[in-house]
Amino acid sequence: MSHPPQPDPLSGREVDAGAVFVLESKGQWWHAGFHLTTAIVGPTILTLPYAFRGLGWGVGFMCLTVMGVVTFYSYCLMSKVLDHCEKAGRRHIRFRELAADVLGSGWMFYFVIFIQTAINTGVSIGAILLAGECLQIMYSNISPDGSLKLYEFIAMVTAAMIFLSQLPSFHSLRHINMVSLLLSLGYTFLVVGACIRAGLSKNAPRRDYSLESSESARVFSAFTSISVLAAIFGNGILPEIQATLAPPATGKMFKGLLMCYSVILVTFYSAAVSGYWVFGNQSNSNILKSLMPDEGPSLAPIWVLGLAIIFVLLQLFAIGLVYSQVAYEIMEKQSADVNQGMFSKRNLVPRLILRTIYMIFCGFMAAMLPFFGDINGVVGAIGFIPLDFILPMLLYNMTYKPPKSSLTYWVNISIIVVFTGVGLMGAFSSLRKLVLDANKFKLFSSDVVD
Repeated sequence: MSHPPQPDPLSGREVDAGAVFVLESKGQWWHAGFHLTTAIVGPTILTLPYAFRGLGWGVGFMCLTVMGVVTFYSYCLMSKVLDHCEKAGRRHIRFRELAADVLGSGWMFYFVIFIQTAINTGVSIGAILLAGECLQIMYSNISPDGSLKLYEFIAMVTAAMIFLSQLPSFHSLRHINMVSLLLSLGYTFLVVGACIRAGLSKNAPRRDYSLESSESARVFSAFTSISVLAAIFGNGILPEIQATLAPPATGKMFKGLLMCYSVILVTFYSAAVSGYWVFGNQSNSNILKSLMPDEGPSLAPIWVLGLAIIFVLLQLFAIGLVYSQVAYEIMEKQSADVNQGMFSKRNLVPRLILRTIYMIFCGFMAAMLPFFGDINGVVGAIGFIPLDFILPMLLYNMTYKPPKSSLTYWVNISIIVVFTGVGLMGAFSSLRKLVLDANKFKLFSSDVVD
């Protein structure tokens, strides 16, 4: 069986500018922790009450915990596979090359790159869209009768992203991603405090935690919510993050994951509980919108919500940059000359042009298709579930070949089977909701559809 061309990172990296420039391996374990936290702990936290809305308290807690445990386990397994390959002289720095090597399949190389590119581009588009929405929210409070539309704010964000996208390597984002981690803690605490205050105030909304009236609607809503949770925990670039670590990477990624999941433990549960406690089955896909209803007074001090929005806005730039790195390394693998310097005119001009074009594309799509809530579920089911809940277990079983009588083998097989079913049902449910909401969609709308 023929294999796709795969440069050996240990012996042939000098011919691969995408590896040498974008995925340069200089980082420490805490840098990986910053990258991982930015990749997972983002403003999607604010959708957790919305996910609970389709599950209820008990199932919501169970699914949130299971997703956390399974993804942590999954990422640890993938890191072990990467370590195993490195010790065998095959240090993989790209998800697609790892999958193709371990599974020995040319089509797997293209399957992973297709899914990964779709996820990363989707996240970049979503980051620009939400950042534009943050600017719009601030503008509408300062100037309620202002004439600026959502697409104009998206254009402003895109311009800023074009400038920031010229940071040459993933490693060069380490300080930005450290700030991103602090921002995620900041806006989570602000939102949790605002929710508690709203729940105890005289204007507190009526709490109703009932689910959909019909059984079929409850099932579809539940699987849509599970898909949203998968998207929230998803991280389709773990091999690329591990690539930024100075070799040998053995053990460093586990420390980075511990840092990341410590932040997840603090932020995810507090946001989910406080938001769903206050708003119940009326929770919006962005809890900030629930705290700032169209009708009636704001349920929290404007300065608190304004500061939270500013923190979210700033972190979205970091998220957009992190998830763009796969696109950049693909582009520079083909366009850059590794024999000339990273900042030589020969490499600087193509980088400037290609990254600008990529960001303009993402900005245009964000302005044209402002349908964040429904698309988030589809991306989770079709993208993140295969990459984060299925492939790592398969890669581990293929690499380490645990005995079929062992607990590890059957845990991995069980996760693969369960999440394959969850992914299929989630994809169907999310696409169904997308179709049902189609009448709300309007190209270049000035309102983000939940």
